Amino acid sequence: MSMLLWIIAVLIGIWGVVTLIRGQVLLGIVLIVVAFLVGPGGVSIFT
Repeated sequence: MSMLLWIIAVLIGIWGVVTLIRGQVLLGIVLIVVAFLVGPGGVSIFT
């Protein structure tokens, strides 16, 4: 489960960075924060 959460967090983080580069700053920041919350290394919302 931990590995799956890590992969999801990485994908959301990459999506957030791409969104930032494309010019949608607020959505990009929100996605990066969500990636930190989902990731097992951060404050996981699933535990």
